[in-house]
Amino acid sequence: MSTRNHDAAPVYADRTTGQVFSDATAMVNAYLARFSERSGAQLRPLDENGYTQTRKGSATIGLNVLDDHGLLLLLAPVMSVPATGRETFYRRLLELSFLSTADASFAIDAAKDEVFVRALRRLSGLDYEEFEDLLDTVGRVADEWDDALKREFGS
Repeated sequence: MSTRNHDAAPVYADRTTGQVFSDATAMVNAYLARFSERSGAQLRPLDENGYTQTRKGSATIGLNVLDDHGLLLLLAPVMSVPATGRETFYRRLLELSFLSTADASFAIDAAKDEVFVRALRRLSGLDYEEFEDLLDTVGRVADEWDDALKREFGS
């Protein structure tokens, strides 16, 4: 039997610094500022919809605070799903998602027929190190594989 209380109030605090935030947006904005300072990358705070984006190499990474769902969603577009050779393409994405993507994975937006690198994490209890790792992972995987997959399967 699980002792986890799913009805408990979310925790928006950084485990390392002990800083407590009023809400998820304040927490993520503080993490964005810290990431920007540490990496030298220019990052804008979340907009009124809980969204911002950054770049890593050739990859654009969108960060979305889905407050209603209590989730942080990171998405980096990779390429369009090829018109031919889809079975081979899908198998390649699944194989890469097995080990090459770490905490991220490849995902397909059916409405747009687009491939993304995606990471999803519950906002409650998110600390800065996890945030930084997710952002680095999504950026690294998208930057590494966007051009490689386009060369391999066309776009």
